[in-house]
Amino acid sequence: MKIEIWSDVMCPFCYIGKNNFEQALEKLPFKDQVEVEWKSFQLDPTLDPEETKTTFEYFKEKKGFPEAQAQQMIGQVKQMGASAGIDFNFEKALITNTFSAHKLLHLAKKYNKSNEMEEALFIAHFIDGKNVGDLETLISLADSLGIDKDEAKNVLASEEFNQEVNQDILEGKNNGVTGVPFFILNGKYAVSGAQPVELFANALQQTYDETVTPLTNISDNGASCDTDGCEI
Repeated sequence: MKIEIWSDVMCPFCYIGKNNFEQALEKLPFKDQVEVEWKSFQLDPTLDPEETKTTFEYFKEKKGFPEAQAQQMIGQVKQMGASAGIDFNFEKALITNTFSAHKLLHLAKKYNKSNEMEEALFIAHFIDGKNVGDLETLISLADSLGIDKDEAKNVLASEEFNQEVNQDILEGKNNGVTGVPFFILNGKYAVSGAQPVELFANALQQTYDETVTPLTNISDNGASCDTDGCEI
């Protein structure tokens, strides 16, 4: 059974969704029969890859939120994260263009390490406050997973995997993906947002028990991020 997940590295709900999905999968007897494929999605492709912003700066510029409102929303997301086992560190998180990070994910996919890379990028961005648009940071992450540093450097300095990243984004749009995380279960069902563990478990079980038919969304819209920002 194949699960496709559209995600962006700087989406907190994608990290929460990943943890909840993985907790659900661990409960199921057929977990070893599930193939997970991470797909690229950019929340804000207009960001300059040479610049970074704090979370609060970005909310103010993108959404027009005053700091007090941004603090309130971030507090809510931190609570959701804690429930999923994530200790978000938004004070350190650096907002930047994530295209290069998505290229690194495609390189990791080549070595069947895309899930590990997705986790490493989330930790780098949300926990460690690293710049996931910085090439040296990305090369170091590749090295930490046993991916050759020179190959990572060459990929990030070239157009290799550019087409794959753009193809993922286009495929997502064709499947109705406007916000992330977005899960497509075996081509049959869609689950959008950072849903609870139990919903993921039920959806996976239902999908496993059925044959593939046209795509149906079996979730109410959960907490997710789109190109206009994040909503709970």
